[in-house]
Amino acid sequence: MADMSIDNRAPAPVTFRGGGFDPVPRPWVAWLFFAAVLLLWQVGSAWGLIDSLFLPAPLRIAQSLYDLAASGDLLRHLGVSLMRIGAGWLIGTVAGVLVGGMIGLSWLWRSAGLPFISALFPIPKIALLPLLILWLGIGEASKVATIALGVFFPMAISTYAGVDNVQRNLIRMAQSFNLPVPSIVLNVVIPGMLPSVLSGCRISASIALILVVSAEMIGANVGIGAFLLTAGNLMQTDQLMAGIVAISILGLLIGALISWLERILLSWR
Repeated sequence: MADMSIDNRAPAPVTFRGGGFDPVPRPWVAWLFFAAVLLLWQVGSAWGLIDSLFLPAPLRIAQSLYDLAASGDLLRHLGVSLMRIGAGWLIGTVAGVLVGGMIGLSWLWRSAGLPFISALFPIPKIALLPLLILWLGIGEASKVATIALGVFFPMAISTYAGVDNVQRNLIRMAQSFNLPVPSIVLNVVIPGMLPSVLSGCRISASIALILVVSAEMIGANVGIGAFLLTAGNLMQTDQLMAGIVAISILGLLIGALISWLERILLSWR
């Protein structure tokens, strides 16, 4: 006779396997890795495994950074570079958002402007600096124009992509209520494109930082790029690395500022 007894044991728990590669933030891992790299670097320099002429020890770089900050030289160079970045980034961002928005909203602008931007975007903007110097002179205008050009193209493409990705059913719904075009743009298109625009701001800020250093190396006496070039020519590698660390810190601060803006402007999501 078959055993008809019922198994009353609870079923074994099933492991959840649908996480979808969700990132789990663990900031301590990055700090631990960074500290380990610095420790190995310092130990290698102390034991003579790393030539201090070519790669100074972290403590020596930190001392040079402190000396530059205490003397005011670092603030002077960074201040000039920040003014150039601010002016060029603002001009390029405003122009890029306007042009990218028009390309996304108008078939005429899209037909004429998108191939034009696609053709000019791959050109390294620093290669245009000699031409801009001929047009605008060796002063601030050529450097600001170089940064503005470098910022314009990613901002235009990001804005166009943001407008193009706005859900069309939302626009059709607004049109069905007979809302005017300016109201649709203000209440539907702009909120929908903001994430893409802010991502473009993050990319363009990094491009602006790269371009200001390159432009100052070519045609400037003051600025963080000119400082790096002078330190490299004089083989002052500790000051050279201190300048690089300052640029890295500046980039992190700009990224943190954009992250703060994302939390404020995209809090509705």
